[in-house]
Amino acid sequence: MAIFGLWIINKAGGLVYQKSFAEGLAQLTSNEQLVLAGTLHGIHAITSRLSPNGSSSGANVIEGETFKMTIFLTVTGTKFVLLTSLTETIAEHILQRIYEAYSDAVMKNPFHTPEMPVRSEGFETRVNAIIGSGQT
Repeated sequence: MAIFGLWIINKAGGLVYQKSFAEGLAQLTSNEQLVLAGTLHGIHAITSRLSPNGSSSGANVIEGETFKMTIFLTVTGTKFVLLTSLTETIAEHILQRIYEAYSDAVMKNPFHTPEMPVRSEGFETRVNAIIGSGQT
């Protein structure tokens, strides 16, 4: 099992945080990452409207041939996306822990502007610890 990367996408579809953890996926430029985050935001919005049962929160998991994207949507519209191997089973739990770290280290920081890129050493440290405990 491997965790390849983490993205945080704001409610407008902008990539505000990106971190790679392991080799296994193609290396992307900054522009390509921004485009993919915006595209994922659009796909998520479309899938939330396509539900035959009425209201839906959109796609939760998108699987490719060699990787899986697990999406955690917050009540404020921020999306946490974990890129993992297909065999990863605890992605939802890891995303919940990362969201808790984000809430504590980023959103409680009086110098952080919401919807802007995340630059917090405390958050970085906690993410590394969470992902390190999730890697096998």
